[in-house]
Amino acid sequence: MEKFYTKFTKEYIQAEKERLKKKPKKSAKKNSQNNVIFEEKNGKKSQNVDIKSQKNVNFGKKSDGKSQNNVIKIHNKFAVVEALFKENKLDKKSQELLENFDRVVQGVRPLNSKQLQKLPENIKALSHQLTDQRCDRRLGYMNESVQLSSYVRYYTWWNLVRLTKLFSNLPAESFPNKECICLDIGSGPLTLVISLWLSRPELRNINLTWYCLDVSSNSMALGEDVYLSIVAQTGGTPWKIVRVKGSFGTGTFIKEKADFITCANMFNELDQASDMPPEFQSKKYYDQLCSYKNDDCKFLLIEPGVPKSARTLCLLRDRFIKENYDLIGPCSHCGECPMNGFKAYTGSQNKWCNFAFSTENAPTKLLKLSENSKLTKDRATLIFISVVPNKSFDNSTVVEKNISEKQDNSISVRIISDCMKLHNNSFANYGCSKIGLVLVSSKIEKAFNSGDLLKIECSQDIKKLPIDKKSGAKLISL
Repeated sequence: MEKFYTKFTKEYIQAEKERLKKKPKKSAKKNSQNNVIFEEKNGKKSQNVDIKSQKNVNFGKKSDGKSQNNVIKIHNKFAVVEALFKENKLDKKSQELLENFDRVVQGVRPLNSKQLQKLPENIKALSHQLTDQRCDRRLGYMNESVQLSSYVRYYTWWNLVRLTKLFSNLPAESFPNKECICLDIGSGPLTLVISLWLSRPELRNINLTWYCLDVSSNSMALGEDVYLSIVAQTGGTPWKIVRVKGSFGTGTFIKEKADFITCANMFNELDQASDMPPEFQSKKYYDQLCSYKNDDCKFLLIEPGVPKSARTLCLLRDRFIKENYDLIGPCSHCGECPMNGFKAYTGSQNKWCNFAFSTENAPTKLLKLSENSKLTKDRATLIFISVVPNKSFDNSTVVEKNISEKQDNSISVRIISDCMKLHNNSFANYGCSKIGLVLVSSKIEKAFNSGDLLKIECSQDIKKLPIDKKSGAKLISL
């Protein structure tokens, strides 16, 4: 018997066949990772060649095309680069679906030509409701047809770009590895579930049950149709979706305890609706999250890279560490966060943790829609935490413990800023480490990108590194 959602894909599949017949061959996109190898010659540092023309050097793993780390050697110090936003990690079919997500939605919930013409105007109006006019926004705004259509065709698409980029680069330990119960809180149109299906094909053969919790039943219904349409085009057994109407923190009942709990952009909306500071809310959030969990539950929480959301996740990070959870990412250590965003959301100068990547490789039609809606984006930002129960996996190579008393020259650093030019014609990025905030400098511009994880062997005890007078960060010169 034909599955009910097959009808959603027939028009799309036929259009894809016609498009592929006419589609010219594209030249390969340039790699955005500007990693450079240096070597010592006669006691002098000399630039060798751009790493794009070199084979990647594997660090402790065989080359399988899936897990490669670039090793940069500068003055006998090794920095192992593990990119957080490496390009082209999605399989070919997932890339096609992401590029043409508007067609997927059109196949499920079609708009006529007049409605499509008004779409940029409606998106712009929705943007005001989500930002400067949010105090006038109705709680159930996503149940309205025009609002929901605008949201899915613009905001869901952008969220898919952000989440698939992140999920495809996270370690496998962040996700389920066997049949289990999953809970996505604040699901909306099932954006996180769709992102996970597109970015982690190994999970498509695992029988997952997803409880999706949201106040908008219409949003979840549309999201499930979109999800099933994508499943029909990628292959695989669809996960079981259980839609639950309700909101986080109101005691909404879930029939089963969860082994994997996720949420994306949920705390941002909660923070917008409350005048209470994150310091007051975080304990309540943590207790409410844990009320849904099994003993061995993993958590993956993602938010926009804005100060208040970053502060909320930082406080939740502290709670998880206190309760003996292990960090998978993004932290390189389990000590105090040096960019905790304390009062940054009120306009203070305190830094907050967030990661950014360029949108230049985003779907062309999405960029055009953004331009037409007067909401252009040059960068996408996010902040996240991925935690698992203590001792559930060996994280000794991922997260470092607090600095010991003995001399220690090795350090892991997570890059948390763009490249900056210094007064001495060198370039630097801020990074987070077990010794706090660090400033990693070299003579090469854009040697590292936001989110890169570096493992550096310093030439001196890291406790005795010089300090940058302006920021107070420890200086590591490569």
